[in-house]
Amino acid sequence: MKLSQTLFSRRKFIKTGLMGAGALALLPYIKRTQVSTFNQSMAAMDWPDSPQLGRVCMGKVEIKAKPISESQTTKVIYDNAVVAWLREVIGEANLNRGKNRRWVETPDGYIYSPDLQPCRNLQNKPLINLPDNPSGKGMWAEVTVPLVNITLVNPPAKAGALKDPNRPFGLYYGEIYWIDDVKTVDGNVLYRVVEKHGSPGDMFWADAAGFRQITEQEVKPIRPDVTDKKIVIDVGYQTLACYEGKSEIYFCRVSTGAKFDSNGNAVDKWSTPVGLYHSIARKYISIHMAGGTPASGYELFGVSWTSIFATGGVAIHATYWHNNYGEPMSHGCVNATPEDSKFVYLWSQPLVPYDDGKIEISGYDGTKVQVIDSTAV
Repeated sequence: MKLSQTLFSRRKFIKTGLMGAGALALLPYIKRTQVSTFNQSMAAMDWPDSPQLGRVCMGKVEIKAKPISESQTTKVIYDNAVVAWLREVIGEANLNRGKNRRWVETPDGYIYSPDLQPCRNLQNKPLINLPDNPSGKGMWAEVTVPLVNITLVNPPAKAGALKDPNRPFGLYYGEIYWIDDVKTVDGNVLYRVVEKHGSPGDMFWADAAGFRQITEQEVKPIRPDVTDKKIVIDVGYQTLACYEGKSEIYFCRVSTGAKFDSNGNAVDKWSTPVGLYHSIARKYISIHMAGGTPASGYELFGVSWTSIFATGGVAIHATYWHNNYGEPMSHGCVNATPEDSKFVYLWSQPLVPYDDGKIEISGYDGTKVQVIDSTAV
């Protein structure tokens, strides 16, 4: 099957399917709670033996007997609990949460899909010797398990989310970090984990088995010889499309700026701004993001595949704190799955050097981004 045929089918399914353009309350500062112990190794983590897993990413979750919010609750679980993801089914929408009708079947019943981050338990053979790069030894690495426990290398904590001693902290599936050192403690290989961009300066030791090396080959650009590229984001339908000339070559569901605050009040301050943006100006393979206040802001670690296109840091980037694509969720950015945001990052201009993992340009040398609302009257 040709690429264009595959993408047309996917686009038709997403746009005409069962997702609406409703609105949800925003998440507060990301809570990394109930991580068992800081020094627990991957081997000790008691996760279900299932090829597909789901991590609770939206606080308290009720498991239902049927994929209906009003059905009987069979079990209650909380942040960072990991369940076997058997399959995704279509049930009833939770109208207090938007029009999303996707539910995940688990051995104990059904969980509303927006509350579960899709993840896997893919453990890796640690590297004892890090690869050489122009700036020294190091590599980019992706978290490939539901969560990795950490210890702080350089206390006291500098990031706001780390300053509460009663809130254990871990790294989540899909986050990307720079690894710049290795050590072995009691036979367990640990990586030193660093945020190269946007970080207030915290560094961590973490079990190396939870990280997959991202090689320079993996981040080579997609079709860099094509110069006529454009990204169209539709905030009405909550979709993103990539064009080469007039041909649509990629299409996915996204979550743009939220229409309601954490108290359910209608707002427009987080709207993804409609307009034509002449160039993606900054790109980061991973960046620390923070803004607002503890009551209505956010602090996010290791946000991967970030492509900034508008003033104020409005970006297309990967998301691990919700699974509610197709509903407005963000503070103005365009949330996408790690797979979709990675495609956009590798396909769009400008190109990013591996070692530094970032580029900042001026002028119109990057890929154009157009934000539209095709549902506006």
